[in-house]
Amino acid sequence: MLFITNTTIYSPTERIERGAVLTDGGRIVAVGPAERLACPPDAQVIDAEGLLLTPGFIELQFNGGFGHDFTDDPTSIWTVAAQLPQHGVTAFLPTIITAPLEKSAAGRRVLAEGRPTGQQHGATPLGLHIEGPFLNPEKKGAHNPNYLRLASLEAVQDWSPENGVRLVTLAPELPGALPVIEALSSRGVLVSSGHSAATYDQALAGFDAGIRYGTHLFNAMPTLLARDPGLVGALLTDDRPFVGLIADGIHTHPAMIKLVWQALGPRRLNLVTDAMSALGMPPGKHLLGDYEVFVDDTSCRLATGSLAGSILSMDQALRNLVAITGCALEEALQTMTTTAARALGLEQTRGQIAPGFVADLVLLSPDLHVRGTVVDGELVYTAE
Repeated sequence: MLFITNTTIYSPTERIERGAVLTDGGRIVAVGPAERLACPPDAQVIDAEGLLLTPGFIELQFNGGFGHDFTDDPTSIWTVAAQLPQHGVTAFLPTIITAPLEKSAAGRRVLAEGRPTGQQHGATPLGLHIEGPFLNPEKKGAHNPNYLRLASLEAVQDWSPENGVRLVTLAPELPGALPVIEALSSRGVLVSSGHSAATYDQALAGFDAGIRYGTHLFNAMPTLLARDPGLVGALLTDDRPFVGLIADGIHTHPAMIKLVWQALGPRRLNLVTDAMSALGMPPGKHLLGDYEVFVDDTSCRLATGSLAGSILSMDQALRNLVAITGCALEEALQTMTTTAARALGLEQTRGQIAPGFVADLVLLSPDLHVRGTVVDGELVYTAE
């Protein structure tokens, strides 16, 4: 049982000054003004005077970090999960990029086996994000073209949230893609357009088949043009899909981040990092799938100069969005909490500070740096 008091609560859509939250059994059981909530005598108490309390951040595109790449070594998922709370991440989708399908199968087995005995409690993997191999070779980015293939019903016959697959990125314009989109979406998998050269009409056909997400907007898709809106135009103007954005100022220029915010707002924009193994590591050579990536203080690039993942963290993405757009914190928080949960169909249990919800919480300083993180009602990270 955990009692957090004397904090400013962002639910995130509502704010409670000098609020308190009580958790028990991994769930939130009470929320309100501190003077109205009694603290049980056996509860662990956190006096959060001067801090902000928000829902835990939910990360939908994360390739690895802290020296580990999930595609290269799916067994590292739990090791990395233990490190993510320092950035406010309490739940995430380990992302397996284009590789032999055995790699994603291995990742699913790792999740099914659960957190190893003795492994530090960290962020909760909610299932895999499988990004490839059903991608357009014209927009492959940092994906190995040797493993790209057309989508087929046979290849995805056992992909479902129950079997460890939450999100699949594919190119909807390729032969065979639409039946696969329909099959996956009917099972509750979030299907995304990405690494795609789809025209506007092809993108809409994908939405009609069940696509409800766009992977790292602007990146690995055709440029938005006045007479050829393409996939970007479809994602920005059709109300059906959620849209993932890497708000690092490198993958997406600050002016474009402002434009996207004005077009989508907090209910459809989902901040992601697309972070890779170099997150939390010094500059140098690091791994993304099969490729060596050269990392400096701000970006990750292949030898060709192409961007390859990021070293962005979720808390930095939050600070960036607020600084670039001038939006209210309540709105910015939705992009990585309630909106992420709705995209995954988990809005009844995750992404809000409310009774009955999973007790995933973040304590932030007024300048939006992580000071503490709670996962399933357990304080798993405290800043030094």
